[in-house]
Amino acid sequence: MTEKPATEAALELDALRSLFEQRSGITFEASPGSPFVARVHEHVRQNNFRDIPALLQNARDNEAPYNQLLEFLLEEDSEFFRHVAAFDEFSKRILPELQEKKFWDAPRTLRIWSAGCSTGEEPYSIAMAIEENLPFAETWRVEILATDISRRALQRAERGVYSGRSLQKLSPNQLESHFTKTRHGCVVKPRIRRAVTFVPLNLTQGTHIRGMDCIFCLGVLSYLSGERRNKVFRAFSDCLEPGGYLVLDANEPFDCSAFSLENVSHGACRTYQKHAKESDVRQAVVAEGGL
Repeated sequence: MTEKPATEAALELDALRSLFEQRSGITFEASPGSPFVARVHEHVRQNNFRDIPALLQNARDNEAPYNQLLEFLLEEDSEFFRHVAAFDEFSKRILPELQEKKFWDAPRTLRIWSAGCSTGEEPYSIAMAIEENLPFAETWRVEILATDISRRALQRAERGVYSGRSLQKLSPNQLESHFTKTRHGCVVKPRIRRAVTFVPLNLTQGTHIRGMDCIFCLGVLSYLSGERRNKVFRAFSDCLEPGGYLVLDANEPFDCSAFSLENVSHGACRTYQKHAKESDVRQAVVAEGGL
């Protein structure tokens, strides 16, 4: 590929970025040295395009190449329990509170959404954390919804086969308890896999999901512009049950006052709780002998 003036190359990348923002709502950073720039050039080389305008034209005219390029740009290495602070908050604070709140429900149900689940390590980690930290977990109905824009990532997630770096944070006991070792890698055991349902979803296009007790959205919102990010926050608030939790990266703060969410962070992640209904608050006060 012939070297072009910096201004011309930047304009070509901006045109490609605009295509993704218009169609998918995703905003890529195009500063020199960013992963986006490096991956675009890599995709041009791997697929024998003449230059970036040829790649852009192909992506504009054909859905399959567009989807292939988008998935390549979004692809990243993941691992089990990757966001340590988020899982620490979930296991030690959120899960006990949900257990106390829902203990007398019939049936006892936990509904959790992994929004932007990539290749599946996060939702499977959630299922493992519940099994390890929720007393009598087998008596609960655990429903974990795992969504991602990348169908290729979801296909890998549904296979549930992992190896190498993705397993590095797991202890020997966790590997033995939650996986079956094969010559192809470590396979997530059926009881963990049954708790997770994988669904393709673009967060910026709205959702009718409701009744969630907790939402994990880690490493996703940085791809969205401010307007689209607010749209997603509104959707998250609508999806959550009163008293439910939203768990974000520590570097993704936002003004939650407009979304019925309160910042209740206690660690190195951002945790928000949806305001409880007035009737729920009154019942809790009565239970504690306050009225």
